[in-house]
Amino acid sequence: MNRWCCWRRLRPWRAARARAFGDQRSSARWPGGRCLATEAGPRPVRLACASGFWGDTATSVPQLVSGGNLDFLVFDYLSEITMSLLAAAKAKSPDLGYVPDFVQIAMAPFIKEIHKRGIRVVCNAGGVNPLGCAAALQEVVMKAKLDLKIAVVTGDDLIFMKDLLKEVGITDMYNDSHFPANVQSMNAYLGARPISRALDLGADVVVTGRCVDSAIVLGPLIHSFGWKQNEFDLLAAGSLAGHLIECGAQCTGGIFTDWHKVPDWDNIGFPVVECSSDGSFILSKPPKTGGLVSFGTVTEQLVYEIGDPRNYQLPDVVCNFSQVTVSEISVTDGGAVLVQGAKGSPPSDSYKICATYLDGYRSIAVCPVAGRRSVEKGRKTAESILKRTRRIFKEVGLDDFKSVNVQILGSEETYGRQAAKTNNSPREAVIWLAVHHMQKKALELFSREIAPAGTGMAPGLTGIVGGRPKVSPVLKPFFFLYPKQNVTIDIFMNGKHAETLKEDFNFTHLPASEENAEQEQDDLNDLPIGACRYRLEELAYTRSGDKGNTANIGVIARHPLYYPYLRKLLTAQAVEEYFQHLIEKTDSDTMMVTRFDLPGIQGLNFVLRNSLGGGGVASLRIDPQGKAYGQMLLDFQLRNLPDLKTLVDE
Repeated sequence: MNRWCCWRRLRPWRAARARAFGDQRSSARWPGGRCLATEAGPRPVRLACASGFWGDTATSVPQLVSGGNLDFLVFDYLSEITMSLLAAAKAKSPDLGYVPDFVQIAMAPFIKEIHKRGIRVVCNAGGVNPLGCAAALQEVVMKAKLDLKIAVVTGDDLIFMKDLLKEVGITDMYNDSHFPANVQSMNAYLGARPISRALDLGADVVVTGRCVDSAIVLGPLIHSFGWKQNEFDLLAAGSLAGHLIECGAQCTGGIFTDWHKVPDWDNIGFPVVECSSDGSFILSKPPKTGGLVSFGTVTEQLVYEIGDPRNYQLPDVVCNFSQVTVSEISVTDGGAVLVQGAKGSPPSDSYKICATYLDGYRSIAVCPVAGRRSVEKGRKTAESILKRTRRIFKEVGLDDFKSVNVQILGSEETYGRQAAKTNNSPREAVIWLAVHHMQKKALELFSREIAPAGTGMAPGLTGIVGGRPKVSPVLKPFFFLYPKQNVTIDIFMNGKHAETLKEDFNFTHLPASEENAEQEQDDLNDLPIGACRYRLEELAYTRSGDKGNTANIGVIARHPLYYPYLRKLLTAQAVEEYFQHLIEKTDSDTMMVTRFDLPGIQGLNFVLRNSLGGGGVASLRIDPQGKAYGQMLLDFQLRNLPDLKTLVDE
């Protein structure tokens, strides 16, 4: 399908926008897809995200390039742990340290078509070696006999400062721990301004190191519309667009609560946003792709991995998403929604910095067990392996494990008190035996003691998933703030230095509100009661994620009528009690769960501190990123409610 056919397919959405905002946008464009301002104002800009993490599907690029009618294609690859792995790779070879998939899988096969269609590319694939990434991409460009300007943004890598920062006594912003030894990487989360400036200089491709994920979308929007540094509502809106699409298919039906209603996972469409200069945007996906764009799929992503929705801090703006609205405007071709209502305020004068450091090693054994009493057999097997290994440690003079986690999958112990009560033990289960030790040698001994269980312990141990368990480093994050004025950002174009940027901070940051996170409950006391009981899944969608050792669970009412009942019954205390078996309390009197309201989408966001066993690769749990927490909360029982389903139908 050619570009103009795609354009015609969008007319119903454009008409909906015109009715909502009273604006008519020109579809004219510069040759090569560049924006063209007209008397009616700049036309909307179309962006799509083809990668939510390093390892995402390679099928996204061709569908977006051919069917997205794009101005910009963006790729998000980085996490804190990814940065550590890339730093380790660069330590072995100075030519490494970037995401090779971006060059060889995402760009090389499609570079000619991307150039032909005038699509500009922005990515954070540079990792800890953005210049190396650009050099590798330049080889692809030359082989394709194309003329493309490749810009590189540097300045985020602060590893050279680690000794100085240790001397001045920097502490972690979340737990006040001291600056660690064995730092493997240290990077500032840069903002969108360097990206927009690189585009201003004519870049066809922009490669960055660490930046906030949403910046890869906000940067092109600042460039396209000329949004100013103090237009905070617009910057918040652009950041919201980036936040919604940065995880790829997670907003187009991936990991959706109503997963059974999402068609064609094998060909799931990746997200496309059409943004207007006023900050409103339409989110959709390419035609003839699987997946689903709806109120539910998009609002789930809105609450993903956020804390206080009124105080979502980014380098360019502090966002307030509490009054954002998401409206379904089309159900054809998988659906489309209109998003608006983000507000912004001035950012702080500091960058958030993430350092990762080595904290020993871990090893995980995963073994299926079959037959009657499989849970009991699995637990006794794990305990026997640990007992034997500890005896060996004593014999050779090694310390005990620093931590151990034994879980028998199939027993529902992950649910704690919420585990299903049954008299029938499953006839198959899986041993999850994870250990942490400061010495690699100790875990190599542990790893060798797993296989003997297959001949010397319980019957029905059918194998070891992945063979002998690997011993891998434990990399933990350490977060702190660092003055923006001390960070120098450089832009390179085709390998040559083009410009040096300094943060121009000339406005006053507003501190976070001191008001209680939970709204007053007085207006909820008079709600009608009844004899009905509902599982949360019947009334709401959920989505959960992580930030370090903190998890968040977003809950969105399926109907506005349900929202006040969720606010009344699903309190922070109720959620903390529900997950008490997973939360490590620092003080018996301290609440570890905080609730925030999002009335714009009839949603609640719960932040659960110290709930992931350390989080990331530091955790020994089966769910170190809280991915299943939202699913677990769906079984929460809401009692003494009226017949809400009948009221909605009426």
